Amino acid sequence: MNMKIALLGSALVLSAGAAQALELKFANFTPPFHTVNASVIERLGAELSAATNGDLTVRGYHGGELGAGPVEQYVRAFQNVAEITWGLPGYTSSQFEQTMIAELPGALPADLPGYEALWAAYEDHLAGEFPGTVPLALWTSEPNILIMRSAEIRSPADLAGLDIRVAGATAADAAIALGATPAQMPISQVYQALETGEIDGVITGASTLSDFRLDEVADSFTLGAPLGRNSFFVVMNEGVYNGLSDDHRAALDAAIGVPLSRSAEEAWIAAGEAAIATARADAANVVIDLTPEEIAVFADAVAGVTQAYVDTVGGAATLAAMTAN
Repeated sequence: MNMKIALLGSALVLSAGAAQALELKFANFTPPFHTVNASVIERLGAELSAATNGDLTVRGYHGGELGAGPVEQYVRAFQNVAEITWGLPGYTSSQFEQTMIAELPGALPADLPGYEALWAAYEDHLAGEFPGTVPLALWTSEPNILIMRSAEIRSPADLAGLDIRVAGATAADAAIALGATPAQMPISQVYQALETGEIDGVITGASTLSDFRLDEVADSFTLGAPLGRNSFFVVMNEGVYNGLSDDHRAALDAAIGVPLSRSAEEAWIAAGEAAIATARADAANVVIDLTPEEIAVFADAVAGVTQAYVDTVGGAATLAAMTAN
């Protein structure tokens, strides 16, 4: 009889343990080979599983499996279509007016990691831009470059009349200042737009050459112009976060924030550097490294963009917080 009771007790414990197990859905609008998978999704999943003995896990749903279109990523977390999503503030610029200061040309010193700047400003200046969610990671890309189809860009004059894809409002302002016509579209549409000639080029990070195969439809790359960076977020539905057990929330809190953001940003930078090296090795490409004098011309052209944007959104205190270190 005692043995039966013991066995029954063990079964109840195991059953309770199984009931507590939780798999978090992570919506990814990009393919599983994209940089975000290893640096964020798989990393987060591995750390949570290790910390909870497999009770809390993460499963990535790639290629828009939980809904096509990167623009809607924030809403998917807000509505709990997926517990966790990642995306770009630039796709819904009006929601993230303060966050996007980090993207502006020259706003952050070149040697200041974007994730440090964003988290330094988060509590006092950015938190209100993330309603209904808990940010798990905030970071920026490698410096933006010009990725072109059949056009070599060595000065702003070379951009006159060209259609240039941008991710958000801040990059659009920079494109206009350089004499180009900005075309805002999700990065997932850029390959076809370049291939068909709908756009002439892109302002974005070099990591897109491999992550979105833009190296197949572009042949000219201009490096060194002060074109800012892109910013990114990973967010979790606030209700789901608050509903986690104390142990699960503690495991999650230990894995997110600066450590996860650093992993993402360093992976973006590494992917960008590798993509540029590959582009240089292809004799069909033209890789233009601007001289200091040429960089100065670009810098003069976009000099007013950053201050004008900061003034428009009342972001002086945000910028000061981002750059305080």
